[in-house]
Amino acid sequence: MTIHSRVGPEDFDPAEELAALERLGGGAVASFTGLVRGGDGLTTLRLDHYPAMTEAQVTRIAAEAASRWPLLGIRIVHRIGTLEPGDRIVFVGTASAHRRVALESCAFLIDWMKSHAPFWKKESFADGRERWVEAKAEDVVKADAWAAFHN
Repeated sequence: MTIHSRVGPEDFDPAEELAALERLGGGAVASFTGLVRGGDGLTTLRLDHYPAMTEAQVTRIAAEAASRWPLLGIRIVHRIGTLEPGDRIVFVGTASAHRRVALESCAFLIDWMKSHAPFWKKESFADGRERWVEAKAEDVVKADAWAAFHN
């Protein structure tokens, strides 16, 4: 079982991340790639984090996924810095012998990343407005529902 995670300003290639998971030899790979949404005049999204805390939390949740499902590999990439609409922001991928395991574990990881990962996000708009982004209630509910889920 391999776990690979990285957080940084560099863009990533989802095809390379998927290829790394496919090389593990399982029967299934599931992934999610998140993009910065545009609209409403959004010009940039700024992501900051405290590296030690982020690394510890991402490592912890990846280990949790590995303990819940028989996985061959996990890959998590999250960008920081100033991003524009359309930029890739996050990749989560899992590999396993079976489709259900890959899909469930990938959903678990992205639900957690969306609602509980320790990133501070600030949106800037063309009209000069800025606002901090907080986890949406429905995202927190989805992530918390995994606490009651037993594989």
